[in-house]
Amino acid sequence: MSTKILWADDEIDLLKPHLIFLKNKGYDVVPAVSGNEAIDILDREPIDIILLDENMPGLTGIETLKHIKTTHPHIPVVMITKSEEEHIMEDAIGANIADYLIKPVNPNQILLCLKKNIDKGEIVTEKNTQAYQQAFRDIALKISNSSTLAEWEMIYKELVYWELELEKIEDPGVANILADQKEEANSCFSKFVMKHYEDWVNGTAKEKPIQSHTVLKEKLFPDLDSNGTAFLFVVDNLRFDQWKSIQQLIHPYYRTEDESLIYSILPTATHYARNAMFAGLMPSEIAKKYPQYWLNENDEGGKNQFEQPLLEEYLKRFGKSGKISFSKILNMDFGKKIFDSFPNMMNNMLNVVVFNFVDMLSHARTDVDIIRELANDEKSYRHVTATWFSNSIMFDMIKYLAEKKIPIYITTDHGTIKIEKPIRIVGDKNTNSNLRYKVGRNLDCNSKDIFLVKYPEKIFLPKENLTSSFVFATGNSFLAYPTNYTYYVNYYKNTFQHGGISLEEMMIPFIKLMPK
Repeated sequence: MSTKILWADDEIDLLKPHLIFLKNKGYDVVPAVSGNEAIDILDREPIDIILLDENMPGLTGIETLKHIKTTHPHIPVVMITKSEEEHIMEDAIGANIADYLIKPVNPNQILLCLKKNIDKGEIVTEKNTQAYQQAFRDIALKISNSSTLAEWEMIYKELVYWELELEKIEDPGVANILADQKEEANSCFSKFVMKHYEDWVNGTAKEKPIQSHTVLKEKLFPDLDSNGTAFLFVVDNLRFDQWKSIQQLIHPYYRTEDESLIYSILPTATHYARNAMFAGLMPSEIAKKYPQYWLNENDEGGKNQFEQPLLEEYLKRFGKSGKISFSKILNMDFGKKIFDSFPNMMNNMLNVVVFNFVDMLSHARTDVDIIRELANDEKSYRHVTATWFSNSIMFDMIKYLAEKKIPIYITTDHGTIKIEKPIRIVGDKNTNSNLRYKVGRNLDCNSKDIFLVKYPEKIFLPKENLTSSFVFATGNSFLAYPTNYTYYVNYYKNTFQHGGISLEEMMIPFIKLMPK
């Protein structure tokens, strides 16, 4: 079925060559010589797009446009005018037009406008599909041959780029190919991590990534000045693809000066990674140096309740003596109270604000049916995150700080991965409940998709007793006990979890934003 165009112009007879051109291109054009006639046609015929002359006798183009937007707001309208007066342009743009053309227009201008507004979906689908098919082989070769941090960073950024591009099209076949390629990438990346992780954390590797316990020293502390202020926003569980989905909302207010991928330590869980970030130490070092601030897996109490004193000690060790503030936002009401206190923070050297929404979304998606429906795949998970951000107190804070010309840093403690493949594991009654890693005695798991660490002290993890070990799931696998195995697997399969080894969990964003 051809696209039907309504073209309203009091000089429509002079445009017959244009109408013939469009007809030859497969479009069906319905002419109108006035605004009133255009409105009558709209009331009796289905129209896909409207070309509207601004300067018509009787009902003007702007008046006709206002009527159309009231009665048929879904139909795109292209305003065509001889006038270049700014107020006319503003009136038209303010009415949410699809495009704005200045007479005289040539047929190719009209054709381009139609393709952009009507055929864009089909064109984007075709071109993106072709582009990814061309990129597929190149990415596959990189996955097979990558052996450096920079190469893996590039692979992950390319995969995220294609995820965001291909979500614009409705082609499940291509999306499935990308998902399979990402699974292969995670398999190879997990082997890369298992090979090098111990050397990274011990400082014996030829190259090592910036990790949770070194990121503030490397990326934030050198910029701190007791004569100025900075804000660090830590969004728990924020993946790189989720950051890219909110970056466009921030762009009108801030320019991205630095967009780095850093590595979460293992386990990729808040208890370990966020404490390490704020302490500047690995978990076993925290337990040894500040035992009053560390709780093991089986200890009672919140595992991240001492982040502020750990950060204060870290700043002292680094020679930074300025005043700081530290806030954790768990709900909107408390967020508003923190936001109200922002004017009093402008003289602080550093202000840290932790947001737990994305982490809560991840957990709620496991336990609450309606959230499962809202975030049932990677695309919707990103969109729910972006929707939250666009209406969040965090976004209000960013806009306020942009007015004050204050630099902002955004990061996270770890990401999440959608789990699909269960792995049977056996452990004693004191083994922790996390699906992506286990710590305890007598852990028994016969799988190639795990990273077994028999001596946790070698990677700076606390050892509760002599026979404690860690098991990390890799890729999109998860660890399940034999007891009630089928129920357990069906309940948790296809949920977003963290704690193990994957691109999504380990490669996390650290962003430096400077006000425009």
